[in-house]
Amino acid sequence: MATQTVESLIEGGKATAAPPLGPALGPLGVNIGEVVAEINKKTASFKGMQVPVKVDIDDETKKFTISVGTPPASALIMKEAGIDKGSGRAQEEFVADLVIEQIIKIAKMKEDSLLGKDMKSKVKEIIGTCNSMGIKVEGVKAFDALKMVDEGKFDKEITAEKTELSEEEKKALEEEKEALQAELAEKHAQEEAKAKEIIASMQGKERYAIVAKLHEAEIHDDVINKLLPVEVAEGEAKEAPAPAEEEPSEEPPADS
Repeated sequence: MATQTVESLIEGGKATAAPPLGPALGPLGVNIGEVVAEINKKTASFKGMQVPVKVDIDDETKKFTISVGTPPASALIMKEAGIDKGSGRAQEEFVADLVIEQIIKIAKMKEDSLLGKDMKSKVKEIIGTCNSMGIKVEGVKAFDALKMVDEGKFDKEITAEKTELSEEEKKALEEEKEALQAELAEKHAQEEAKAKEIIASMQGKERYAIVAKLHEAEIHDDVINKLLPVEVAEGEAKEAPAPAEEEPSEEPPADS
């Protein structure tokens, strides 16, 4: 029994007969509408994320099976946290907070591709990813949450593989996320205003001198690069000049 395989990256719940999926399936004689419907059913929980999908089709019967991979852990974390991106200053600023049930949920979704030998180890892998994204876990820095896992604080939830949250818990997490983001927006606005004052006071100075002053005032590089972009003329080379070649001596060589 020969089979043909079609693999594609699909937005969760939004597969269509358009490229790239439709043209790849068409020559194989399979019912494209049924395939699309089944893919959308299987990927509905990944709405807004790109999901790897594999369709295996029997050459004779035209029956098909669909295997759905999972998005990267970072994408699942952002979806669970309700954010579009992680923190640009992951160890300094935090954009959201997840509870252990959400971490377990993501660990279960990624279970087959994580390295940990048990659920506790897999949970720690997901918390490690939160650490690099500026996302708290159970109200503390992810690094501290890892210590709490090692101490057995969440053993009951992990053993039970608890993933459900009450409406009250969901509401509290949403309110905390909004408060964190409002706090960051205010902090960044104040930092940018301070940077603009320094730049205005040093008008006419070399960029390196202004940057040094901004660093002294603890202005972050992303603000500096936004307000003082490095402009390089098109095609201009920034290479050091080659050393001048020595001119040959006009004196005849000494007699030996």
